[in-house]
Amino acid sequence: MPTALGISPTSRAPSSGTGAATTGGAPDAVLGEMREDLALLATVLRRPHPARDRTDLARTAAGISGLVAIVQHDRGDQADAHRWFATAAKAARESGDRRMTAWVLGRHAMVGLNYGVPGQAARIAAQARREAGARPSGAAALAAAVNARALAAVGDLPGVRRAVDDVRTLAEQLDGPESADTWFGYPAQKHAVHLSQAYTLLGGTRSAYRAQDEALGLTTSPSVMTRALIAMDTAACLRVDGDPGAAAAMAAAVYDRLPPAYRTGLVHSRAQLLHRHLDGAPRQLLGDALA
Repeated sequence: MPTALGISPTSRAPSSGTGAATTGGAPDAVLGEMREDLALLATVLRRPHPARDRTDLARTAAGISGLVAIVQHDRGDQADAHRWFATAAKAARESGDRRMTAWVLGRHAMVGLNYGVPGQAARIAAQARREAGARPSGAAALAAAVNARALAAVGDLPGVRRAVDDVRTLAEQLDGPESADTWFGYPAQKHAVHLSQAYTLLGGTRSAYRAQDEALGLTTSPSVMTRALIAMDTAACLRVDGDPGAAAAMAAAVYDRLPPAYRTGLVHSRAQLLHRHLDGAPRQLLGDALA
């Protein structure tokens, strides 16, 4: 992929967490930094190009549009995230790059997954997994991981087991750029973050705690959002384990410590999910933090 626009398959992501703004860079700031790339891309695409160059440009457009969609996802702007993902998918298909198409679809599935439409997420993730094909790749692993989380959210236990086996097998076979901490790679830390959420949604707290410990051990950057999301998973597990008071206290403390730029969107959605499963004093405590 051309690097003139600042995006390549090996471009290091702001984080290896679930989204674009999970390393300390707030979503609005990350989006602001991409404006120059977006403006340059629009200018370049208006010009005529040979077929080969057009293919490369389409791949670049897919990558940049996908990144904008991820930022909008993190900010909680679901409608705009869907629009940008649709643009990215169209460009990815025009490029003929199936792995890019699978990556875009896998990321797109996370909108429904993280904002209460898990059935939609499972459908898009399954499509992404088919697009990725049999060869191990970061895109295939991402699709399998998101599919596992979506199936856990809808309570499809056999489906979750198949998807978890799939993503574990894929992750073990990845190396080089496919397992690197980049926008398009699937590193061990990202794997642990996804497994934490899948097991949390399933209520498998022992496996979830193990994945959370692994994810935190592999998270070396500030990763404000990633650490907050892992903590919300831990709080949800505490509730499942019969301690709603500790769950609410932990989630409220995490939320209170977040900088204002992170108190909307993804972390807020995760905290609201926990809030809906609480009652009495714990519900009041977390509700006050979210108000």
